[in-house]
Amino acid sequence: MPHILLINPNASRATTDMMVAIARAELPAAYGISGVSAGQGPGMIVNADELAAAAPEVERNWREAGRHSVGAIISAFGDPGIERLRALDGRPVAGLCEASMLEAAQGGRRFGIATVTPELAGVIGEKAVQAGVGGLYTGIRLTAGDPRVLATDPQALEEALAQAVRECVEIDGAQAVVIGGGPLGQAAIALARRFTVPVIAPIPAAVRHLLKSLQALEAAA
Repeated sequence: MPHILLINPNASRATTDMMVAIARAELPAAYGISGVSAGQGPGMIVNADELAAAAPEVERNWREAGRHSVGAIISAFGDPGIERLRALDGRPVAGLCEASMLEAAQGGRRFGIATVTPELAGVIGEKAVQAGVGGLYTGIRLTAGDPRVLATDPQALEEALAQAVRECVEIDGAQAVVIGGGPLGQAAIALARRFTVPVIAPIPAAVRHLLKSLQALEAAA
């Protein structure tokens, strides 16, 4: 059975387990998946310094736990270490940010980001440009307050993100909205059911992106 490794750059086993469950629900039965967490760093990455510091830990996790995996998912919105992993041996690697932006922009849709981390706004904008969809990016809408505190209250988190989604659509003119964060995975699934515009949950988007890459490799073999 081909195996996928989900790497959580946040140092939280509970968050990793949640992410793996969401990813598993998106995978065909023929695939296996497991998750690893950062061994050091914060339980939730909220700024650019923490994101950059996570990249070596992501590479370490891939080298140590990914030997027998056909591909990897980097499950933090900002994709720390993605280029490091892609440069190692050519196995496909999907990042939440890149994959969800590409999906949101399909068909030329204008898209926004709803998230909880104001200190990552600049990084997220740069990622849109790097992914080649900067011209379709309508900007970011943020929840209020400490993101780590908000993340401990699932209902409050969902409602705060719902308001950010509305602002993306009604103020910025977004035709699709990405929920920007791996630890926001459960809220993203719930919000996707609440809106008529496409709300992109990043973990399922990364799974779909990785599967397409794997299928392309198989077809080329």
